[in-house]
Amino acid sequence: MSDTEDKGLFGVSGTGDTSGFGGLVRADPLATVVSTPEPYGEYFDEVVATLKNAAGDEVVRAVVVDRGELTIHVAPDRVKEVCRLMRDDEALRFELCNSVSGVDYLERVDRLHVVYHLTSMTYRRRVRLETGVSVDNPHLPSVTEVYPTADWQERETYDMFGIVFDGHPNLTRILMPDDWEGYPQRKDYPLGGIPVEYKNDAEIAPPDERRAYK
Repeated sequence: MSDTEDKGLFGVSGTGDTSGFGGLVRADPLATVVSTPEPYGEYFDEVVATLKNAAGDEVVRAVVVDRGELTIHVAPDRVKEVCRLMRDDEALRFELCNSVSGVDYLERVDRLHVVYHLTSMTYRRRVRLETGVSVDNPHLPSVTEVYPTADWQERETYDMFGIVFDGHPNLTRILMPDDWEGYPQRKDYPLGGIPVEYKNDAEIAPPDERRAYK
């Protein structure tokens, strides 16, 4: 390949597509999360064992340790219960919910995931909870009763991904207008946009028409 050949954001070349999207790989719709083998190391084993003992093995769907971070995948209908245990159990004491955010795994059955970042101020520990729901039934229990900091973050996740947090005190849009149709951060949401004009008659097409730079 010559030094002057266009390359996409993900290293794609030779296709005329410099947007980068041509190099993305679709996920297996029936794929399941592969757990990290035990022992997990650090304080991770203690946290997982305590949660399983308190909530039951069936609540924890998978445990993933990657790049020194612990992610516990939990049953969607039990996420509020899990958060309460994570906060109140004396061996856990994750008092702070730093963030609640959404992820769209487009091709998966449970494509809409919610990620909760928790911090233990007592033990100086961090953990990530994750759970997933389908587009046909995008409901999760709100955790605002357990973590008040989740209030506007659940609203943003609803606004962007269309995940409904049952029991939220005011689940309304927070970024988009109230009458906006659709959920902009879902991966099947049209990019849309308007052309951007520059000096010297240059013009950049809207994102949904921008496939290669000339």
